[in-house]
Amino acid sequence: MKDRNLLLAVVLCAIMLIGWDAGMRYFYPQPAAKPAAVQTSAASAPGASKVVHTREGGLTDPADIAEEARDVATILRQPGRVAIDGERVSGSINPVGARIDDIVLKNHRQSVEQDSGPVRLFSPAGTPAQQFAQFGWLGEGVATPNAQTVWQVEGGPLTQANPVTLRWNNGQGQLFTIRLTVDEHYMISAAQTVANTAAGPIVVRPFAALNRTSRSASLDSWNIHSGPIGAFGKGVEFGPDYDDLAEARTARPEGRPHWIGFTDIYWLGALVPEAKAATEADFRALGNDVFRADLVYQPVTLQPGRQLTRTTRLFAGAKESSVLDAYEAQGISNFGLAIDWGWFRWFEKPIFWLLTSLYNLVGNFGVAIILLTVIVRAIMFPIAQRGFASMAAMKAIQPKMKAIQERYKDDKPRQQQEIMALYKAEGVNPLAGCLPMLLQIPVFFALYKVLILAIEMRHKPFVLWIKDLSAPDPAHILNLFGLLDFQPPGFLAIGVLAVLLGFTMWLTFKMNPAAMDPIQQQMFNIMPWILMFVMAPFAAGLLVYWITSNILTLAQQKYLYSKHPQLRAQADKEREDKARAARGEAPPPPPPPPPSAPEGSRQVRRRKGRA
Repeated sequence: MKDRNLLLAVVLCAIMLIGWDAGMRYFYPQPAAKPAAVQTSAASAPGASKVVHTREGGLTDPADIAEEARDVATILRQPGRVAIDGERVSGSINPVGARIDDIVLKNHRQSVEQDSGPVRLFSPAGTPAQQFAQFGWLGEGVATPNAQTVWQVEGGPLTQANPVTLRWNNGQGQLFTIRLTVDEHYMISAAQTVANTAAGPIVVRPFAALNRTSRSASLDSWNIHSGPIGAFGKGVEFGPDYDDLAEARTARPEGRPHWIGFTDIYWLGALVPEAKAATEADFRALGNDVFRADLVYQPVTLQPGRQLTRTTRLFAGAKESSVLDAYEAQGISNFGLAIDWGWFRWFEKPIFWLLTSLYNLVGNFGVAIILLTVIVRAIMFPIAQRGFASMAAMKAIQPKMKAIQERYKDDKPRQQQEIMALYKAEGVNPLAGCLPMLLQIPVFFALYKVLILAIEMRHKPFVLWIKDLSAPDPAHILNLFGLLDFQPPGFLAIGVLAVLLGFTMWLTFKMNPAAMDPIQQQMFNIMPWILMFVMAPFAAGLLVYWITSNILTLAQQKYLYSKHPQLRAQADKEREDKARAARGEAPPPPPPPPPSAPEGSRQVRRRKGRA
């Protein structure tokens, strides 16, 4: 029977492992390496190769990456471009079509390598990773600029202290200008003005548009949105996703648009309309994995000798929480929610605030995570102590429970009834030991979301080989920590942190009372090592948190033993029983259950107690 139970437990754990790995591969696919010849031929045939999206986004096909580098270098060498040199962004403006199509983020690297170069957010039209913003007008009975219009440039480069103005005269009595400014973060403002010097009135509609391909988008999963996004009415719309938009062709969210654009896990391109102007906004699929977000102002009849100005802001940058919150405080509704905190942001944001505050204090996010764990455990210490005390009581009554099980082994309902009566008589709550673990679940989930969402955690090192706490542990045992040239499959990519997690979890499980059900007990014995495999692909920072929590649990156990010596005695007895069983010796007979006292004697004891 024991062997069968053990076999069943192993089979269930194997199913869990394989299913978990399959799920991780489905929700978090990684680009697979292909021979160069296959990659080139696939890229040359439109639609022949399936786009693989990764967690951070970006192109994954080597042919696309090489083509992007060639195209961008060629286009940016063309004369007439106006340089952008802000505090956190650089790039250039294309005077043809008044496009901002070259944005690079100065403060963020492409990878954890120091020389990997800055992140490119915007790329010109026609490149494999195209993403750009365009400003213009629609009109009735008036010639308006279009995508081929060559604008005259005044000023440059565009800096925080130096604006740039684009001008175009249609030759029919209308002068169009776009005055561009950039702030200290990631916001570029475009003041679009049209002056009517003709003899008759005209009707114009200023607009702004964001155009991008989904080929470079980050992975859109059940808990992190990537794709169209915007604030409409009183809330934020995370959607539709690219596939749904490609099928529907057009999507117009309900409510007044406060901002609209496209998001990746760490980056955002968004258009913010003038606060008091009436606008319409929608998303469109243009085909071939290209999508557009439109922001169009209501038509205005402009009389002779009058002019109209509409100012639209373009956010093109990193989703840094403090920066987004600052823009929200300046009047951009719900801009801080461009980060997909989810339903539990009321708990996640305080965790994020505490974590970043600790980082500012110690200068290392790994140390900050450890300190966060200590603070959380200190807050929950009284509850944990009550849970441990309940566990001590559970261990103390184990002999009585075993006696009841033996006595009523053929009468399960009576057995359960007597055990519940024992719990009540001894004042024991069998679920109290689980309470500290249950209370840690929200903290664990909040930290998980912070690690995968907050760009503040991206590429932050801890110690030695851990260069990025937001990425999995790179030191894999099966390839001898990188000495062997192969990458273990997902569920076998076990690192040092995963082993430490399994070991410390096994030690903490050892202190729990033995389960009455043998299968449950065997599952408890195997579960730490299953968690080792399951948690290996998660962010290293999450494993640091859990390992630290396990170590603190063991420290609490030692303190508990000093306060509850009967628990230590019971643990020693269990070890002796296991050693005796290993030697083949018969266990000592269980103590008989305590005899029920007559009702009269119980009343006497009650009177004595009251006296």
